[in-house]
Amino acid sequence: QVQLVESGGGLVQAGGSLRLSCAASGRSFSMNSMGWFRQAPGKEREFVAAITGGGANTDYADHVKGRFTISRDNAKNTAYLQMNNLKQEDTAVYYCAIGRRPWATRRSGDYDYWGQGTQVTVSS
Repeated sequence: QVQLVESGGGLVQAGGSLRLSCAASGRSFSMNSMGWFRQAPGKEREFVAAITGGGANTDYADHVKGRFTISRDNAKNTAYLQMNNLKQEDTAVYYCAIGRRPWATRRSGDYDYWGQGTQVTVSS
């Protein structure tokens, strides 16, 4: 059974940093892309970042580019999202997901497995 578990969320002041982790279990996902999405209260889930299966290529939403970094450790079946210079508008539940194919994609429909989410709250 495939399971994704996110961790690392919490409360941080604006300008601070957090590092989210997403540990996958059940099988190896080294050939699959991984992505991070987020959903703020009253808003739709939106794409944040994605990384290819091998980790060589990444993609970021414009509103996080230059502040967030996605990475992965295939030996640990784990993906990370380093978030720096956090802003209040980054407050949301963050979800990791495993893609159906090796290439990075922004479409949530291209992801087969999802974690339960971790709350990130940025205060002023």
